[in-house]
Amino acid sequence: MPVPADPTALHPMPDQPRVVLLKPLITSPLIEAGEFSYYDDPDDPTAFETRNVLYHYGPEKLVIGKFCALGEGVRFIMNGANHRLDGPSTFPFPIMGGSWAEHFDLITGLPGRGDTVVGNDVWLGYRAMVMPGVHIGHGAIIASGAVVVDDVPDYGIVGGNPARLLRRRYSDADIDRLLAVAWWDWPFERITEHVRTIMSGSIDDLDRCA
Repeated sequence: MPVPADPTALHPMPDQPRVVLLKPLITSPLIEAGEFSYYDDPDDPTAFETRNVLYHYGPEKLVIGKFCALGEGVRFIMNGANHRLDGPSTFPFPIMGGSWAEHFDLITGLPGRGDTVVGNDVWLGYRAMVMPGVHIGHGAIIASGAVVVDDVPDYGIVGGNPARLLRRRYSDADIDRLLAVAWWDWPFERITEHVRTIMSGSIDDLDRCA
């Protein structure tokens, strides 16, 4: 019987230390990642939590689904990056200390956009940036260098700054079928058995495997 790959291996490709699986890497309770989602970086991929998830002071979470591919330099900007916009200056004086710290209430409780959520089977290209509170649908593709400021639909392809929807990978009817199949939730043994169909088969083929 085919043997599934190991979802607990930090480096799934031993000869490529630039690739790490996120689930066994992450320690922050504010970040979640599903099995086999990986980050690729020739510098230090194990620093993902501090170098790629920025201004993460909570309580909002970053949730990444299963089987996602994150290219080098992908960044998630979290709600902690927010500054006040309702006064003449956006500068956060209280964090500088001294008597300015007495006004810390001016920078706490700023409005946020909630959790940032990446669906399953999402590909984020080189140096894509995802802004706070964005929801990216299953099967989406984020082009290299894109700055994602709004939600991305299932199986959408977005690019640019700000990112816009370039097209959807399938028709609405076929997307509904793919979401119903939800191959990413299959047991690993079944995924292993049908890898070729998942990667290169038709939706009809995938339906038959389901």
